Amino acid sequence: MSWNWESHGLPFLPGFTFRDVTKSAFHRSQTLKYNNGYALAYRPTVGIGQDPLLSEELLQQEISQLSFETPDITYDSADESIVEDFIPAHVALDKKVLRYYAYFKENVLFSSKEDYCVRPVVIYYYLEDDSMSIIEPRVENSGIPQGKRLKRQRLPKNEYGAHYQWKDLNVGMDLEVYGVKYHITHCDTFTKEFLESEGIVLNDSEPTPVDPYSNRRKNPPASFTKPPRFDPMYQFLTMDRKVLHFFALWDDTDSLFGEMRPVTVQYYLVDDTVEVNEVYKRNSGRFPFPVLMHRQKPPKKVKPTFQTFPSCVLEVSAAEVDEYYSPKDFQLGQAVTLLGRRFLLLDCDAFTKEYYENNHPALEIKPFVVPKKVDLLKDRKKEVPPYNGFGSFEDSLQNCFSLIPEPPKKDVIKMLENGDNVLRYSARLDSQNPGDEGRQFIVSYYLSDDTMSIFENNTRNSGIIGGKFLRKNRIHKPGSTVDNSEFYSPADFAIGATLEVFSHRFVLTDADPYVLKYLESIASQIPLQTLESLRQKLSVGTANNQPADQNGHDEAEPSS
Repeated sequence: MSWNWESHGLPFLPGFTFRDVTKSAFHRSQTLKYNNGYALAYRPTVGIGQDPLLSEELLQQEISQLSFETPDITYDSADESIVEDFIPAHVALDKKVLRYYAYFKENVLFSSKEDYCVRPVVIYYYLEDDSMSIIEPRVENSGIPQGKRLKRQRLPKNEYGAHYQWKDLNVGMDLEVYGVKYHITHCDTFTKEFLESEGIVLNDSEPTPVDPYSNRRKNPPASFTKPPRFDPMYQFLTMDRKVLHFFALWDDTDSLFGEMRPVTVQYYLVDDTVEVNEVYKRNSGRFPFPVLMHRQKPPKKVKPTFQTFPSCVLEVSAAEVDEYYSPKDFQLGQAVTLLGRRFLLLDCDAFTKEYYENNHPALEIKPFVVPKKVDLLKDRKKEVPPYNGFGSFEDSLQNCFSLIPEPPKKDVIKMLENGDNVLRYSARLDSQNPGDEGRQFIVSYYLSDDTMSIFENNTRNSGIIGGKFLRKNRIHKPGSTVDNSEFYSPADFAIGATLEVFSHRFVLTDADPYVLKYLESIASQIPLQTLESLRQKLSVGTANNQPADQNGHDEAEPSS
């Protein structure tokens, strides 16, 4: 506060102050500054027009002195009553609503069964701003647009511009709004307590009159003719939104790659239609097809026809069907066939059980429990296509697993355990051709993948170029078929045994010492005759302490 007042002792009132006529600056000093983007407030050092500021102590003394010197302008004692805080209406009356129940009558034209209909409404009065709204409760299947009849607004009371107030509303009165007369019958508890606290006497509550048409629908007059139960309108009115829900399994094991899949079967009682939905599980590897069979009326028995054109491309009409499915055909523990698909019913929901107990008590509704969790494809005869002649039998079998065949999987553990272990044998070619006499071969058996390879020794002046005779491959035994495949194993490699490889016969004559050592480690899997033949052949070598290849590497071929 700054002032230029030199008349001390005079009251600080208009007319007792003198202004300096020579003063020309009236601007105020800056008290708000910005530092690094932040607004900082500073106390002013000078007053208006660069006038000096009084100190805090001097300012308080001046104010106190003025307060003591102010004369008492009242003749009575000072009013010491406590003044209550002012609360505006929009705060005090926020979310406080008066609720009245009323009805209005609407004339019905062109009807021989009713002259008028009674439509109940709820009137809301908002104390915050004296606005009102009218809501009509919705009635299911009434055929009348219901809901909000009048949006929240101030309703005109008369032609002079006045509006309805909460004082104008009472029970038993008529409220005319935009040409419609609403008769108020009663109100809720809060409305009654609020009006009584304001001194308004409420009238007695009145019952809402009954709608004649609704009363006749609930209590139809006695008649000698009963409406037929097969009437579609009767079925619609009594069975609408009532659905029988079953949990079932789709038995698709008759197809090539079929299996049992969980599904849900819905039977709609309103029109006897059936819908089948497949239960989709995440990360199941299948594309979601939720609707397996769209909602339709599947036939149970079809009349036999003698037509030459295929009937599967045409829709089955009602004239061609002898019988449709009914709720009696759906029983737990039994299979139902819908459009050529078999569905085993396992369980149902609570509404379905209650429906069968009330309408079909003879049918036993008990959940069907699968005996045990087994492989559903175990007992089904697997149809394997024949060998196509390309690659091995495993390569041809990959065509059955995917559209784009992939290389067959290998036994990784077996490859790691026997990665470099090879059983090598010496053999000669058993042939009737005199030119093949004296040809020597090395037969190698690889334990990592049970394959064989044959290498021919290069004999001088024989006229035959030696080298690789057969690359690594699994060799079938003679008489082996595609359905029952048998391959050569170490148990078949006895000294003196004959191996038939692609129409060539090889007679085993010798083996590495590592072969005997390995086969003795798995003696329970090798025939005794094979072990004895190797012991007799390799006994001379072991007696002379000849070095034996301990790991069976195929680095150098044994000499013949």
